[in-house]
Amino acid sequence: MADIYSSGVLGGIVANLKVPQTPVLTRYFPAETRFDTEEISFDLIPGKRRVSPFVSPLVAGKIVESLGQSVRTFQPAYIKDKRPFDPNRPFKRAVGEQVGGNSLTPAERAQLHLAFEMQDQINMATRRFELMATEAIRLGSVTVVGDGYPSVTVSFQRSAGNTIAALTGTARWGQSAANPLDNLQDWALVGAQASGEWPKDVIMGTDAWKQFRKDPEVKARLLAINTMGQAMSQASALSDNMQYMGTLDGFNIFVYAGWYVDPATGSEGPIWPVGAVSMAAPPPESGTEGGVEGVRLFGAIRDEELGYVATPYAPKSWSEKDPAVRYLMMQSAPLMAPLRPDATVYVPGVV
Repeated sequence: MADIYSSGVLGGIVANLKVPQTPVLTRYFPAETRFDTEEISFDLIPGKRRVSPFVSPLVAGKIVESLGQSVRTFQPAYIKDKRPFDPNRPFKRAVGEQVGGNSLTPAERAQLHLAFEMQDQINMATRRFELMATEAIRLGSVTVVGDGYPSVTVSFQRSAGNTIAALTGTARWGQSAANPLDNLQDWALVGAQASGEWPKDVIMGTDAWKQFRKDPEVKARLLAINTMGQAMSQASALSDNMQYMGTLDGFNIFVYAGWYVDPATGSEGPIWPVGAVSMAAPPPESGTEGGVEGVRLFGAIRDEELGYVATPYAPKSWSEKDPAVRYLMMQSAPLMAPLRPDATVYVPGVV
């Protein structure tokens, strides 16, 4: 009989478990790189609109310096979800098992309980990946802090101008001088000038969307779209958390409504700030280059028994003999990095 707690079996369970919805991670961070070292590195290549110089055909060619690149190195904090596996659970009725029946053996109940606990570990780790991805898109940086890990902010060197000052006074959406569509055009130009990519994806918090859709010009455009019967198919929902609301003036409008529980405070809050707006260049329809070029980076886990593996989810299990208890642990060393951070723009408040 196979040991259901061995690393090989646990890895198989991980591969078959469903994970939470991660619209930002999925859309803007499609690539993945794993390192066989604790540290992870990524290249940031600057973009400049240089023009080839003219010279006389009778003189030597002019030397043009290479753009070069900036290599960033970071030792990520670990995700270490460790929890006891209750030895009495196999003797209790499993979820879905017939009441009063003995349709499952203790060993079969143990397998169901193992899958349930690992599902929860996968969900928690994946939500952390999504949080890192949304922070990178919004702020152009990710702040990592945890127990025994001092606060470190990893900057992706986004241009300072790509963070727009929050709207104030009557310029706020919903106020007398508001002009949301002009705002989007102006903000997109900032990202286009900085990166060469047109940031036509617009991600709004729920309060920002409420005021955006009430704007008279926006309402007229949305009505025209619906009257013409244009399909809003952009994977109509990237997920239940991030809904596609339509395309206006070439901008794909998305609304992000997802929540998470902060492990430091235990309080629930929105993943995307409700009054914030961000813009991002979408992934290319074909080819591999373009858009934000987000990459999921994973460092090697410092664990001899696991073979120092680098993987998004590294499950492990062991038992203590007295008192009899089994532990499950899920480890990961992640960082979500946008290699073209200037293809994003962020406005912390529009309402």
